[in-house]
Amino acid sequence: MPEFSDGADVTHEAKRDMRIALLAHRRSLTTAQRAEAAARVQAELVSLVRRLRPTRMTAYVPVGSEPGGPDLPAVLRAALEPAAELLLPVLRDDLDLDWAAYTDPESLVAAGRGLREPAGPPLGRSAVADAGLVVVPALAVDHRGLRLGRGGGSYDRALARVPVTTVTVALLHDGELVASVPAQPHDRPVRAAITPADGLRTLAEAPGVGPPASTGRTRAR
Repeated sequence: MPEFSDGADVTHEAKRDMRIALLAHRRSLTTAQRAEAAARVQAELVSLVRRLRPTRMTAYVPVGSEPGGPDLPAVLRAALEPAAELLLPVLRDDLDLDWAAYTDPESLVAAGRGLREPAGPPLGRSAVADAGLVVVPALAVDHRGLRLGRGGGSYDRALARVPVTTVTVALLHDGELVASVPAQPHDRPVRAAITPADGLRTLAEAPGVGPPASTGRTRAR
């Protein structure tokens, strides 16, 4: 069992309590509310993809009440140029992330923890470093760009491999862009967040991160 200093222990407990509250709120959303939120988040993310036109991007398959909807990879694949790559995470036994290409819904297979992953050959943990746009899940993000994840540290490890100039975006429900997220030294910030009501929000400079990329701020229609 890991040991924590007094300060780290307090942060750990604060993260746990925030996760419990946020997950409870997500579970309270109706099917209609989730669908409407997914449509708005997808529309905003597609607009960003078409502006940036990345030759490689990463995303993931939302599960349960996660923002974006289970068809998010298919929507993004359709928005990308035909020759561009869409990579999705493959969770390793050590909770780090490998990456593999997504081509269509049939390329996904059931994986552990209720996830769906691409069945193609893994490209290595460093494949994320070459992406022009990195889309990540989060339970909350604050205005410094610091994110609260599920607690496994998978995306903190992945984001550590991403250049600071890369556009990194977290997908959220309304109310999950918050004033402050409890943070530890290993936590990695993102540069932008998308919520259903406010669309794309670039975030203030966070420790170790330069000014947000010039993606602009838009409001979902």
